[in-house]
Amino acid sequence: MTQHKNDPVLSISNLTVEFPTASGAFKAVDGISLDIAKGEVLGVIGESGAGKSMTGAAVTGLIDRPGRISSGEIRLNGERIDGFSEAALRTVRGRRIGTVFQDPLVSLNPLYTIGRQLIETIRAHLPLKAKAARARAIELLREVGIGEAERRVDAYPHQFSGGMRQRVVIALAIAADPELLIADEPTSALDVSVQAQIVALLKSLCEKRGLAVLLITHDMGVIAEIADRVAVMNRGRIVETGPVADIVRNPREDYTRGLIAAIPSIHSKSTRPVLTGADHLVRVENIRQNFELPGGFSFPLLRRLSPVRHITAVDDVSFSIGEGQTFALVGESGSGKSTIARIVAGLLRPQTGRVAVGGRRMGESNAPAVGGAVQMVFQDPYASLNPRWRIGDIIAEPIRRLGLGQNRAEIDRQVAELLERVRLEPQARHRYPHEFSGGQRQRIAIARALSSRPRFIVCDEPTSALDVSVQAQVLDLMASLQAEFGLTYLLISHNLAVVRQMADRVGVLKGGVLVEEGAVEQVFERPQHAYTKMLLAAAPDIREAFRRREVGPGRDLTTIGGEETLPLEAG
Repeated sequence: MTQHKNDPVLSISNLTVEFPTASGAFKAVDGISLDIAKGEVLGVIGESGAGKSMTGAAVTGLIDRPGRISSGEIRLNGERIDGFSEAALRTVRGRRIGTVFQDPLVSLNPLYTIGRQLIETIRAHLPLKAKAARARAIELLREVGIGEAERRVDAYPHQFSGGMRQRVVIALAIAADPELLIADEPTSALDVSVQAQIVALLKSLCEKRGLAVLLITHDMGVIAEIADRVAVMNRGRIVETGPVADIVRNPREDYTRGLIAAIPSIHSKSTRPVLTGADHLVRVENIRQNFELPGGFSFPLLRRLSPVRHITAVDDVSFSIGEGQTFALVGESGSGKSTIARIVAGLLRPQTGRVAVGGRRMGESNAPAVGGAVQMVFQDPYASLNPRWRIGDIIAEPIRRLGLGQNRAEIDRQVAELLERVRLEPQARHRYPHEFSGGQRQRIAIARALSSRPRFIVCDEPTSALDVSVQAQVLDLMASLQAEFGLTYLLISHNLAVVRQMADRVGVLKGGVLVEEGAVEQVFERPQHAYTKMLLAAAPDIREAFRRREVGPGRDLTTIGGEETLPLEAG
């Protein structure tokens, strides 16, 4: 087929993807149409289950069986590819279509050096000898912003930080000069400063190489930063599409308006009541935690002879939390946030310093010293819920262990009440975790945390795995439960907008050191430390993104954060 100059790189027409079920065919993608031009970024946004990732899978021919494309066409530079055989699709993937996924470790083989993986990809698609392929691999690493590329090309994935690994995955995706790049949630697992770097990198590659980019994300802030147009998906259909500024400022559909309204902003003033004179329920005093990094040898004798290095994950950190308040810790990966969370919850004993909750010291024997008074809510609710237990048993376990219920009927009544507290039906207790959505599973995790009647809950990235609208629901739930039960929270998060909405006070961690602390309004409005200012400048925000587009870029996002190659990311 003749390719015309103005034809779109990717053209999807009336695409439907179906999965057979006992009750009939389920349409994961339902008759969608979209085009992407050369050098254009099209953002596709929507909640989990909207059909975003399924659209990308259809383009690359990676739909899991028994799913199938039941109707429609997919054309790449005018050539229809939806009917290609598996062998033909293998020549398209990598060569004509590059893909970047959410978790770079899924795309990288931990047993091979970065260079070997790049060289194999290059030689699979381009007629280059090994020496020329290695030179191209080094040049690709330079292009995606990895310093000392000649040396790092021989490093392994575990020797890179998360953001650097994502840069390597982008280098793999563009290694064969593809026509189309599909980026599926490429920044959602990254810290705010690293996310800003990756967004800037993708935009730069799009402009320099003339790449067409299909950007799949649930983060409207990222869409505002990078995309030219946006398609909003809901239940397999595109409900609205157009230029990003038009959609965000003047959305036509209620669903789009709801998505935009649910987005927190770092510029939104907190509406939380100011608690004055609150007694300090939690005291963290001068805690320090080091970890050993053994040498890289696998043989025991050589391992004993190799030097042992130490990394300081937490360095003389102190803070306190008033009863009924929320204290947030922010910082990049490796800053020590999660290590502090484990220490405060009594799961890890600090090498120096002390933690007291309600006047009682924590962590004396690597377990909470105050019974069920301290609980945790984790980032991934599915990983923290036993898949073999029914929900009722999961929530009831702390009640039984702590003797908070007199008999089976009493425990069952408490479980039903807890489910209602987190806005789930009591009948949900008879089902298993896999039968719930991500947001519902996080509600269940909160119900389990409440079942021991705690005074203090450590929340480690409790909403980062959730869609923006579900995130808003969970945050609203946490706030209402805090008001109802007088709960005290330690909130660990890299989402500064969530912190501004939820926290009374905030501490900023860098390299294990608490570099700034204060009331949330004070820190966000008048940051004192350069690192805090950098984090705030890097945070994706719709309003700021449009301002930068209108007046021109006022910062170089590719230099924000200053990532280093690390053997271990503590915290």
